Order: sequence, then structure tokens, then C-alpha cells
Amino acid sequence: MKLEENSSLDNKNKQPRTRWFKIGNYLSLCLVFLGLVVRTIQYLSNRSLWGDEVDLALNIINRSYSELTQTLDNNQAAPLGFLWLEKLITQLWNDGEYALRLVPFLASIASLVLFYRLVRKYSSALAAPIAIALFACGRYLLYFSTELKPYSSDVAISLLIFWVLVKAHRQILSSKQILGLACLGSLAIWFSYPSIFMLAGLEGWNLLTIKKRYLRQTLVNRLPIYLSWLVSFGLFYWLTIVNTLSNQDLSASWAPRYPSSWVDIVWLLDALGKFFYHPLGFRGITDGIGIFAFVVGCVVCYQTRRTIWLALISPFVATIIAAYLHKYPFRDRLVLFLAPLAIMIIAEGIAFLLEKISNLKQISSRKRPWLIALSGLLGIVCLYSLVFTNLYRASNFIFQPEQKHEIRPVIAYVAEQVQLGGKIYVYEQGNRAFDYYLELNGYQNLDYTKGTVDFDDKKTTLADKQRRLAIDLQPLQGYPVWFIVRADSKERQEIRDYLDQVGNRKDLFSQAGAEAYFYELNN
Repeated sequence: MKLEENSSLDNKNKQPRTRWFKIGNYLSLCLVFLGLVVRTIQYLSNRSLWGDEVDLALNIINRSYSELTQTLDNNQAAPLGFLWLEKLITQLWNDGEYALRLVPFLASIASLVLFYRLVRKYSSALAAPIAIALFACGRYLLYFSTELKPYSSDVAISLLIFWVLVKAHRQILSSKQILGLACLGSLAIWFSYPSIFMLAGLEGWNLLTIKKRYLRQTLVNRLPIYLSWLVSFGLFYWLTIVNTLSNQDLSASWAPRYPSSWVDIVWLLDALGKFFYHPLGFRGITDGIGIFAFVVGCVVCYQTRRTIWLALISPFVATIIAAYLHKYPFRDRLVLFLAPLAIMIIAEGIAFLLEKISNLKQISSRKRPWLIALSGLLGIVCLYSLVFTNLYRASNFIFQPEQKHEIRPVIAYVAEQVQLGGKIYVYEQGNRAFDYYLELNGYQNLDYTKGTVDFDDKKTTLADKQRRLAIDLQPLQGYPVWFIVRADSKERQEIRDYLDQVGNRKDLFSQAGAEAYFYELNN
């Protein structure tokens, strides 16, 4: 039963299905298809696991279901439901990259569909294709769609929660609806850390925007839902989060991302500003343009569809409060789940500015024609800087999928060449990736040494790193050695420079972010 009419939420459905509305819908579908194609090509490109992906994969593969409830190795953390689902897929399929990345990939496809449904219902006709373009081709939304991490599923679950709770806004729920919402929220908590902020933020929005005379009735109606969510969160916190927080290194890495106090406004402004760089993916001057479009969108939404704007903002408020409580960092990929909500607001801002172009014919009759012209120009700048550049970049991935550290072909090359003789030295940053591919591909009888020197250590001088590397290489002096190096270009160059001093290079095999060198080391 609906308690009261909500013009802000129903406004979209009352818009006439004009020609431009239909064109916008066709364009939106084309953009969804583009997002689907790019994600599929990225998934099928099957790039090597790297960094945190390998660290998480080794936990999933080498642990039992019960062991996954304990503190993870290699400073990793992920929701238990996500870990168990990944474990199940590896048991049903295999331990390869396709199996491990299947959940994030499918979640990204589900996100495309959910986001399309959301913007077609709650965004203006012109803003809808703009929002879908930003979502389908967003730098980090696209990247994490094929990354073995829970951030893509965070987005999908957050969009699902948003869709369901907004539809249930200002309603007295039936028993079936109460059961459905209780199950949705209780399960979401186990699969996505930030789902609790979506649930808390949106239900807070629901209670704050309802008329006072209906508040008691609504609270009584939804009390079973809230209790089920609290019980689920309590069990989840006790079973998994307590273990995660016991990891001192992981907790220490989060500490700099928190505000120093409740009056630390500088942190808030900095965190909100960096949000447009990562996870929204606006770089250089475009992050400033993104902030401008977001502010315009907030003003427009507040004036024209205030209730839905408050719904979009409420999860931000809940997450920021958690950051002030030092419970969840408001930074980078950890807040990727908020990106779709910000995109909807940005799209409204761009659409508002672009709509001024339609008034160009009436400029002469306006009191401030320069203001209309300026607004239209700013809309074009926002459209080009934020949308077209993203579309161009994403389209390039169709022909050249993104790569990171392609250590898999490097290891395969060395494993083949070493049959002719030689030892193997694995640079420290590639140790766990080497372990993963060694087991996955069944490489045997390889005489290898794992390095202990990290050339990315900012606290150690280059001379000290070279001295420690010399100690690592002492047992290998006088032998032909294959060096497997997974690192950035600066580190690889520093390692090659040192090896050129202590040996003679015979071969080099290079891939994106990883290389193999064959040296005859001096005695």
C-alpha cells in the first residue's frame, strides 16, 4: 500500500514518449551494447593475474571454505559470500583466470542492465544516454569488471538494493515484500561490504522523507526487516570482519585514509575531490569539469526531483559517516559502488546545460543571451571532456584490450628455454604470481630462487637495494640465470642496469609489465 504520492519519483513515468525520448532510448541501448562488448572482449583477452588478484587467488585456491572465514594471507580482505562463491566456481570449473574472473564479469553485465533500468525510470530523457555512456565506458567501472576483486559485485549489489528500496519508498509492505527485503539485505551483507551503507542510507532516506503521521506505521511495518539486517550484520561482523581487523598491516594501510577528527573538513573536501579521479576516472582537468557537472546536477535535481536526489546522496552520507568513525575508507576502488549514483547526478548536470542550446533561437529576446550561450558551451565542453573521451578510450579496448603485468607468457617462455639449461631467479614482486602459474600449468623440475629485494621500496636507497640483490645472487654466480621480473618500467631498468654490471645478457623477452632476462653471471 502506497502511503502518499511521490511526484519526484513518478516524474519520469509522466514524461511524454516524444521522438527525442525514443531516440534517447535507442541510443541508450546501443551504449549498453557497447559496454557489453568491451567487457566481454576484456574478459576473453584473459590477461595475466597480477598484484592483489594473485594474492586473493592463492587464498581462494589453497584454503577450505572454513579456512576462508579466517584472516586471509597477503593482506587480503573480501566478503565471505564472494570468497565462497569463487571457491565453488574453481571447484566446478578450474583454477584458471577465466573461472576466477567469472563472478566480477557476470556482475558487471548485471550492473549494465540494472543501471539502464534505473536511468530510464529516474533520469530525464537527455540525461539517460549520457549517464549510460559514463557508466558503460567508465575507466574503473570497466577495469574492475574483469578483475578478481569484489568491487564489480559491490556495484551490482548496490544497484539492486537501490532499485528495490526506491521502489518500496513510502509503502506499507506486504508479508511477501517484508520477507523479500529481509532476505535481500541479509544476503547482500555477506557478499558486499558496502551494502550496509546502501541499506542504511536508503532506509534513512525513506524514514526522513516520509510524513510524520506515517512514520510510526512505517517503522512498525519494517521492523522485522531491520532486525533481520542487524542479526545478519552481527553474525557477519563476528565471523569475518573481526578477523580482518586483526590484520595489523591491513588496518595500518587504511589509517591514512581516515579523517583525523569530526571537524576535519579538509579531509572531506579532499576525499570528495579525489572521488572524481578515482573511482569516477576523470583525470587531469576533467576531474574539475566532473565536479562542476556534479554541482550543477545537484542544483538541478534538488529543484526538479528532490526526493530521488536525496536517495542518490544518502549512501554517500552513510559512507562518509563510516569513514569519520574509522570503519570504512572513503577512497579509490573501495567506493566504486557509489560511482553509478554520482554518474546519474553528473548526467543531469550535463543535460541541463545542453538543453540551453535549444534556446539559441530565442537568444535575441532574452535579457541575458550571453548566459544561455555560455551554459550551452559549458554543456558541450562537459559532454566532450567527460563522455566522448571515455567512449573513445573504451572503444580502443575492442582492438587492444587493457593489460597490466603479463607475467604468464614470460614464465611460459622461461620454462621452455630453461630446458636447455640454466637457473631461474624470480624478482620479489613476482613471487606469488610465479607460485600461482607454477601450480596452474604444472611446471616441474625448475631450479628457481625467489628474490627478497623490492626495488619499489621507497625507504631504501638504490645502492642498498643493489647490495641486497648481490647477496641474493651469490649462490648463482658463475651460472646461466633466467631472471623473471614483474615490475614497472623504472624498476625493470634499475634491475637491468645492475645485472649488466655483474653479467652478460644473452636474451631478453618482454611483455606488458613483465620481462625475462638471460644472463651469464660473473664469478
